[in-house]
Amino acid sequence: MTNVLISGGGIAGTALAYWLRRYGFTVTVVERAPAPRLGGHTVDLRGAAREVVERMGLLQDARRVAVDSKGMSYVDEAGRRVADMPASFLGGAGVVGELEILRGDLVELLHRATGDETEYVFDDTITALTQTPEGVHVTFERSAPRVFDVVVGADGTHSLTRSLAFGPESRFSRDLGCYTAYFTARNVFDIQDWELFYNIPGQKMAALRPSRRPEEAKVLFGFASEPLDYDHRDQRRQKEIVAEVFAGAGWHIPAMLREMEAATDFYLDSATQIVMDGWSHGRVVLLGDAGYGPSSLGGNGTGLALVGAYVLAGELAAAGGEHKAAFAAYEREMRAFVKQNHKLPPGGVNGFVPKSELAIRMRNLSIKLTPHMPWAGLIEKAVSRADAITLKDYPYSRARA
Repeated sequence: MTNVLISGGGIAGTALAYWLRRYGFTVTVVERAPAPRLGGHTVDLRGAAREVVERMGLLQDARRVAVDSKGMSYVDEAGRRVADMPASFLGGAGVVGELEILRGDLVELLHRATGDETEYVFDDTITALTQTPEGVHVTFERSAPRVFDVVVGADGTHSLTRSLAFGPESRFSRDLGCYTAYFTARNVFDIQDWELFYNIPGQKMAALRPSRRPEEAKVLFGFASEPLDYDHRDQRRQKEIVAEVFAGAGWHIPAMLREMEAATDFYLDSATQIVMDGWSHGRVVLLGDAGYGPSSLGGNGTGLALVGAYVLAGELAAAGGEHKAAFAAYEREMRAFVKQNHKLPPGGVNGFVPKSELAIRMRNLSIKLTPHMPWAGLIEKAVSRADAITLKDYPYSRARA
């Protein structure tokens, strides 16, 4: 019976723990946070990712805690809707998916589903990995050293596991030239079931998104920038950066900045893709954002995490725990899906944060005209990424009756 350590208790790590336990592996999850991370914005469950959740038997639970988000609109400074994208836009391949769920709610569902037999070690992290023919000797910041047969890095874009096993992040990160900031605010904006996006000339944007809780709103800021120098632990400085970028802006932005001051779940990071030639090194393998993060701009990181967890666990089970064969099969199954999801949305950074007022208007006009074009079906096929993989059937890969 293979003994697996998963570094990271987010969506990727808990989904992998679920599948590995189903196949009979012994699983330990180490997470730096003192408890499951239950904050965050909405994520999509569409295409293959929704099928994975259905095979877990969790789709109805996900629907029960879904966010009622029917679509999104671009608005002008006065708040007038100038271009709409309902959830059905381009056959569901638009910004808002059919099923939206708060990241924290999905983590909670997955965490409960892993069962009591999964060992969780919170408030701790890996400090060193030493590989031997018999396993991986792992030292921790707080816990005693242990030996595992396989170590999985599911610890995000800035993965410590990847740094320890593969080298510095700079070797694998592709900076896309913009930053995004997220936080939860009081719903003083009366956001209900529709997302609102506002672009400012000079490559800046702000958005308000609904939450499952009507008293809350989710806030997103985005702006183009060269790499910024700041301490990732200095939240005060990060908030100052956002306030400086958006000083004097209109729409709801002054109120959004005031709400930002009290936000406890504020998060700022660059839009960065992780691009690697291979996701395994000996007995260490990477999953989700740690190995192939598509960036906040590219989207569908949740889909890649859920599908990747399903495939990695299934291939380990199919190979009887023989890691070399399993890791090779995992990469074969996932590589094309990852490549498709690394393609940026139309316009890339300039589509997300257009440079000028004219560019904003042209983007909005394109959105309004697209569904009526005779080639709309071809565009839908080109931008659809969530179902760009056919899931294999592994033993016990479907929910028990």
